[in-house]
Amino acid sequence: MVSVPLAGGSSTSELEPGGAPGGPAGGSASAGGRRGRRSQDAAEFEALSDAVPPQNMEAEEAVLGGILLDPEAIGRVADVLQPEAFYLGAHREIYRTALMLHSQGKPTDLTAMCAWLADTGHLEKVGGSARLVELVERTLTTASIDQVARLVMDKYLRRQLIRSGNEVIRLGFDQSKPMEQVLDEAEQTIFAISQEKPSTGLTPTAEILTSTFEEIESRSLGTAVAGIPVNFYDLDAMTQGLQRSDLIIVAGRPAMGKTAITLNLAKNVAQLHGLPVCLFSLEMSKEQLTYRLLAMETGIESGRLRTGRLQQEEWPLLGQGINSLGQLPIFIDDKPNSGVLEMRSLCRRLMAESGKELGLVVIDYLQLMEGSGSDNRVQELSRITRGLKQMARELNVPVVALSQLSRGVEARTNKRPMLSDLRESGSIEQDADLVLMIYRDEYYNPETPDRGITEVIVTKHRNGPVGTCKLLFEPQFTRFRNLAA
Repeated sequence: MVSVPLAGGSSTSELEPGGAPGGPAGGSASAGGRRGRRSQDAAEFEALSDAVPPQNMEAEEAVLGGILLDPEAIGRVADVLQPEAFYLGAHREIYRTALMLHSQGKPTDLTAMCAWLADTGHLEKVGGSARLVELVERTLTTASIDQVARLVMDKYLRRQLIRSGNEVIRLGFDQSKPMEQVLDEAEQTIFAISQEKPSTGLTPTAEILTSTFEEIESRSLGTAVAGIPVNFYDLDAMTQGLQRSDLIIVAGRPAMGKTAITLNLAKNVAQLHGLPVCLFSLEMSKEQLTYRLLAMETGIESGRLRTGRLQQEEWPLLGQGINSLGQLPIFIDDKPNSGVLEMRSLCRRLMAESGKELGLVVIDYLQLMEGSGSDNRVQELSRITRGLKQMARELNVPVVALSQLSRGVEARTNKRPMLSDLRESGSIEQDADLVLMIYRDEYYNPETPDRGITEVIVTKHRNGPVGTCKLLFEPQFTRFRNLAA
């Protein structure tokens, strides 16, 4: 018997139908599980190089043997290791079965695994019960299974890198696509590897339900929230924070405070969570946005900041504000004609450089974004909103996009906006997960008792309630605050 290995290793081998190389030919159960025809994946690798793709059969066997030997082992590697990481198709099937049993709270010992594989008709495909027995007999301990699992994943990511390089070469030869699209697809291919989130393919509902139950249980105990809190209590209570992978539309007529509220969201997320925030401003310059952020932070009117007419006691406040804002991970791009591909590329690079997930992406505003130019504006905007939703999902980040409202609002007696008021609204309404309408009654009714109050009207909420939240707005400081309880 051998102990769990920590060193890498590989063996020149034939390929089985599962698409991975195995060990030397022979009559053993182990060799039988590795024998077969060459796979498409292997053909891709061999077309690129005569070298054997990165692999470590001993490490794969050690992980599987550990799972069969120790009922607790699967829990230590399930979040790190995916079935696709195994080079042998037989090994992938064994590990996939172990994950299935584990997700259902069932044991993954030798007897249970053999029974399940036999019942589903896969036992002989993985080499029979003798192969599983061999895996157990060749494993001394599971003490290092975490490290060995990472080694298996490392070899997998290297194979993915080779495959991605091959794909980039193909993209380079494909002259039918615009260069901007080619660069985006090439970057996306490499970025997916850097995030260590390769596609898991079809996922059994049982696995999803297990993690869903854990989330529900955690939230019921008050130990977790569904999204990213923005420190506006009523809004957080209604939305459970901004949800990762959501497209969020903030809409309103001019002078309602759309840009102001998104700047507040950006600052709060960066300040509370220390996560990078990307601001794409197609309307205002980065200097204009910085003045607004300084007014918000210091409590000095933005107009006086622009003129430099500060009181003596305000200069220390300005210095403190600059120091505080300078420590926040807020990044601004003010190119006036950016498109989805360019924004996505910049976000990817920031994630790679910071080594963190993004906390928020803000786009001000939607109707100024550049499209392909080949469609009418409604179709073009439809492509843009779909692209923003895809970006939110790919980067796993809330994407907040500001949008104009049609002038039809002004013709009504009640000027509170509705979902149908979204300008060029069909695709925006369809693709958005959350729509927030901004309304200030004092703009239309100077004598209103709600002076200084901004209504944030949740008109669409894909996964929760709709309703209205109220915030105190201080326009001279571009600042929103919670109303006193």
